[in-house]
Amino acid sequence: MNAPARLGDRVALHYRLDCAGETVADTFTGEPESFVLGAGDIDARLEALLLGLRAGDHRVFELAPGEAFGLSDPAMIHTLARTEFPTDMTLAPGNEIEFTLPNGQTLTGIARDLDANTVRVDFNHPLAGLAVRFEVAVLAVEQEHA
Repeated sequence: MNAPARLGDRVALHYRLDCAGETVADTFTGEPESFVLGAGDIDARLEALLLGLRAGDHRVFELAPGEAFGLSDPAMIHTLARTEFPTDMTLAPGNEIEFTLPNGQTLTGIARDLDANTVRVDFNHPLAGLAVRFEVAVLAVEQEHA
């Protein structure tokens, strides 16, 4: 039976993400990804595109700015004092900076600009606000209640 993918189903697939003429991620040349739809393993906007696909389906989605990873939210850009960073940390625009939250989780931001006293860190997804090409080839759909 080749049933369509639903929330709770395990999906195995190859995918490629292209943005601004560059390939950001590509599993077609290696091992496929496998995850449960609805478990939060991939962005919900991309996950929604997989619902209803079946094993053997190959699709290309051309997503407008903001459709894949949301729009850039100015509230997610924070100015932090340079004293909050280790003195031996290399800070430069474009550098990814990992922060450990009180609950132990990590959050990654990108340094946007800095001066002698402050660092502006952008916590938006790196592809927020950009057009994205999302190609998928579904290899298998394992139904939640097979």
